[in-house]
Parts: sequence; structure tokens; C-alpha cells
Amino acid sequence: MSAGTETREAGPVAGLSALDRFLPLWIGGAMLTGLGLGRWAPGVGAALDAVQVGGISLPIAAGLLLMMYPVLAKVRYDRLDSVTADRRLLAASIALNWLVGPLLMFALAWTFLPDLPEFRTGLIIVGLARCIAMVIIWNDLACGDREAAAVLVALNSVFQVIAFGALGWFYLDALPRLLGLDGAGLEVSGWEIALNVAVFLGVPLAAGYLTRRIGERRKGRSWYESRFLPRIGPFALWGLLFTIVVLFALQGESIIARPGDVARIALPLLAYFAIMWAGSFALGKGIGLDYPRSTTLAFTAAGNNFELAIAVAIATFGAASGQALAGVVGPLIEVPVLVGLVYVSLRARALFESGRPEPSAPGRETA
Repeated sequence: MSAGTETREAGPVAGLSALDRFLPLWIGGAMLTGLGLGRWAPGVGAALDAVQVGGISLPIAAGLLLMMYPVLAKVRYDRLDSVTADRRLLAASIALNWLVGPLLMFALAWTFLPDLPEFRTGLIIVGLARCIAMVIIWNDLACGDREAAAVLVALNSVFQVIAFGALGWFYLDALPRLLGLDGAGLEVSGWEIALNVAVFLGVPLAAGYLTRRIGERRKGRSWYESRFLPRIGPFALWGLLFTIVVLFALQGESIIARPGDVARIALPLLAYFAIMWAGSFALGKGIGLDYPRSTTLAFTAAGNNFELAIAVAIATFGAASGQALAGVVGPLIEVPVLVGLVYVSLRARALFESGRPEPSAPGRETA
């Protein structure tokens, strides 16, 4: 994600730059900073929350765009045909994201939170919002397939616009009634979902694509990948850290004031991320995918679009609701867990590539 000069060492994270190698520390510091601002400087959170257009927080949008643009500028768009031709990858991704993921979150929410309907509903909404943004960073750090990630998040975005409302009705109303459980309604605008997808994926994707096309046309691929990409690479890390600070500043007071509730919500989330990532990673290997594509499959299946989940929960149930708190706890758990899984993934690379040349790590790779 960042570029720099580093010496190759032995070990699965050898190619990471110093910035990337200590990423958990930077993320932990960003989370604490955001929580501190939200708790002891509530005016900051209120000011950030007030800067919205169409229900989208402009500070969060700015951070995510800054985070995603350098990675999407690295994608070699002329290689996307090989990804779209891989039916195993596409079929597995659709099944994991739109069948397994929502059903697993539904089951975990009812198992861990049978007596807390607001938190349960919030978790189910998180499970319905499939990741289209931050997953690109985790995939890049874990040496996943950038082209495959671009295709899968685009696929998720299309399904999100088409299926989110219907799946919300099914998992929050129809399925609970069928099972004799308490249901809840969900009113969500298709326009809001489409706007969310356009901002958080469409804008950086278009910017990354145009940057590569124009840069290669004017200067050539060699210059673009060896000179230009290393210059913009570090901005992805700054965008990630800025986004985390803003997210936790917005809800820092609520998180600190309700530690018991946060712990109850965290348990099913921890189970969800672990099961989805490990199951998807194993599935990728089982169906014959290589390490980069298995990694991409695992991270795109385990991650969630917490921006959309929080926006829907607040719009439907209110900013002070338990549903909104459950949405906010989502990134509180997801960010450190998926950072940890980046290192697990790098160590598991040996299962796929024993005896093969080691691929470049994301801190060194420029394309």
C-alpha cells in the first residue's frame, strides 16, 4: 500500500514497508484517537456528522476515496478478462456474499442476541451490506489479486443495488415470521443504495481507471508503474487512518458509554468474520484457485460495507438507536480483525506456493 525502500528479509511479511509492517499500531492509534475525540471533544463528532450530502458523510467519503484511489490506480485493467472468465471465482463469490454471508449473520444474531432485538436487527443489516470499499486495502496488503478484487467489488455493488432491499425484507420480516420469530421492518431507498455505491466505489474506480489509461498513454507503463505509483501509494494509508479516526470520533461517546452492549455485539461479529474468512479461504483452495485469488475471495466475502449499514440503520431507526450502535460496532471489530487476518493470510501462503518463487508483498509491488 505504501512505497519505500526496504531490505528483503526471511518470513511471510518480509516485503512489507515499515509503514505497512506496523499497520496494526497505526490503526490502533487511529481508533484510540477517534474514540478520544468522540468522548472528550463531542463537538468534533457533531461537526463531522453535520457535513453530509444525501445522507453520506463527506469526511468519511473523502477518507475512503483517498484510501481507495491509489490501489485502484494500480489495477491493470487490461487483465480483467482473465478474472471474468474464471467462473469458479465468480460463482463462489456470489454464493458466499449473497447466500452464505447474510444467512450466517442472521443465525449468529439470533443465537447471540435473542433478547436484544435492536442489536440483532443492526447486525443483520451489517450482514446484508457486502463490502465494496475497505476490502481493497486488506486484499492489497495480503498480496491478493488486485484485478480480481476490482471485479468482485464491482459485482457486489451491482447486487447491492438490486438485492439489498429484498434481502432486508426477507431476513428481517419474512424469514423470522416463517420461523415463528419476532420480525422487524426495513424501509430503504434504492436511490440511497445506488448513491452509496456510486460514491464509495464508482468515483475511485473511475479515477483509478482514467489515471492508468492517461498515464500509460502519455508516459508508458514502465514510467507509470515505477515512478508514478510509488508516489501516490502512501496516500492509501493516510486515507485509511483518517477514515478510522472520523468513524470512531462520530460514535466514540456511545461506544465508551456502553461497553457491555459493545461486548454483546462484538461476540457474533468476531464469530462471523472468523467463519467467513476461514471458510472462504479454504473454499478457494478447495476449488483450485491460487493464493492471490483465494485471498481475494476470502477478504471480499468476510468484509462488509459498514458505511451503508450505518446509513441505513440511522435513516430507518434513528442515530441513537441500538440498530445504529450495532452498525458502528461493526468497523470497531472488523478493522482490527481483518488486519490480523492479513498476517494470517500471508503465513498461509505457503500452503499454496510451496516450492514456488515468492510473490512481491504489497509494500514493494507497484502494479
